[in-house]
Amino acid sequence: MATSEKQVMVVGIDDYDHSTYALQWTLDHFFASGPNFLFKLLLVHAKPSPTSVVGLAGPADVLPIVDSDLRQIAARVIEKAKELCISKSVNDVMVEVVEGDARNVLCDAVERHHASMLVVGSHGYGTIKRAVLGSVSDYCAHHAHCTVMIVKKPKTKH
Repeated sequence: MATSEKQVMVVGIDDYDHSTYALQWTLDHFFASGPNFLFKLLLVHAKPSPTSVVGLAGPADVLPIVDSDLRQIAARVIEKAKELCISKSVNDVMVEVVEGDARNVLCDAVERHHASMLVVGSHGYGTIKRAVLGSVSDYCAHHAHCTVMIVKKPKTKH
């Protein structure tokens, strides 16, 4: 890698507050130093496939409607993330929307772009819920071939 070439930082984004917080935290801590950033920022959104949402046994005529909804959600997620970047004066942002499971999509993006860091938000699930649902951050921490930073949103005090 040439010394003038910036390292790539992948940030996984979705339509949850934890993801938005992770992106905001990343922008505040890694991209607040002015125009000479250390990293090239790549935002990656994993769009579920319509069959993964409906199921293989679901009615086929519903799939185009579900796919349209998933595309609209992806567009909203990307737009919101870009607006956040622009509000923090980070204008040079790459964006990818890839269909598939978030765990694989993020690890594949790391490989494709030779990223040196992957940032993901944490939903804060407990052990049992994480075991049942599967944790994207846990999977990436074990399988991504780069540094993985898991950003947890602070719990609000009542």
